[in-house]
Amino acid sequence: MPYWVIALIVLAVLLLVLLCTMLVCFFMIFFAARSGKKEEYPTPSGAAYAPHRPQMIAWIKEFREVPHKDVSIRSFDGLTLRGRYYEQKRGAPTEIMFHGYRGTSERDLCGGVARCFAIGHNALIVDHRASGESEGHVITFGVLESRDCLAWIDFFLREIDPDARLILTGISMGAATVMIAATQPLPPNVKAILADCGYTSARDIIKKVMRDMHLPAGLLYPIARLSARVLGGFDPDALSPIASMKKCKLPVIFAHGDADGFVPLSMSEENYAACTAAHKKLAVIPGAGHGLAFPVGRELYLAHLREFFAPIFNENT
Repeated sequence: MPYWVIALIVLAVLLLVLLCTMLVCFFMIFFAARSGKKEEYPTPSGAAYAPHRPQMIAWIKEFREVPHKDVSIRSFDGLTLRGRYYEQKRGAPTEIMFHGYRGTSERDLCGGVARCFAIGHNALIVDHRASGESEGHVITFGVLESRDCLAWIDFFLREIDPDARLILTGISMGAATVMIAATQPLPPNVKAILADCGYTSARDIIKKVMRDMHLPAGLLYPIARLSARVLGGFDPDALSPIASMKKCKLPVIFAHGDADGFVPLSMSEENYAACTAAHKKLAVIPGAGHGLAFPVGRELYLAHLREFFAPIFNENT
């Protein structure tokens, strides 16, 4: 067999392996496969969440009954995105809240609504693209979600309250979303950022998870990035929370549990150190796992928030 034929065969095999690896990476990491069966009361899986599941279910039940307004917007690329607005008091600060990776607003943020009400804030909880009741199939780790965040701000000021005082709040991937949005063109109505257990970049968290799975992150991440660009239409390296924090002037509070095994506390510490805002705070909750800072350390969490927001909204601590 001629050498050029062998070379072509080898090249074809290598290309096939690359394509297969790209497909696997894309569907494992970026594609939001939706199950036809929905849990009655969706809560995160895993042993760390088991002790808090009754409280989470109680929050879900409670806030299904609390009066709220179902809302929706159209994204820049034509997706219908949905959310729910809970108004405790007209004119109170309002948190626009974003959930975590492959979560939903109800699963991840009903406790956040309870937390908002505890400090006198209104809450708009939204389903990311490719999540919950929103349309879409691709998760972009905050890159395109940050543009959706801007659209939610515009909607709120246009349709609900043009004089609103807004806080952009997120948990995990939602925290990455609001940190990236923090240095986009924002109206003066946006007063602060609350980033709960956010990561430093898509690259860092994807490679960290790959290493946790005993996979060669250095080899696989470039393929994962290529799959996102070719199959998902976005570059996960285009924007990052830590790069945004290096230019951020808005007040930011970073909350994180020191027992977080998914997004390590060190990532919030890095984001905090990078943040150039004059008013910033790192609130560490002892013993809290991923996304559990409020359920584990409720009173400490609230105390941190009251102290942080007091000078912003001229409130007593």
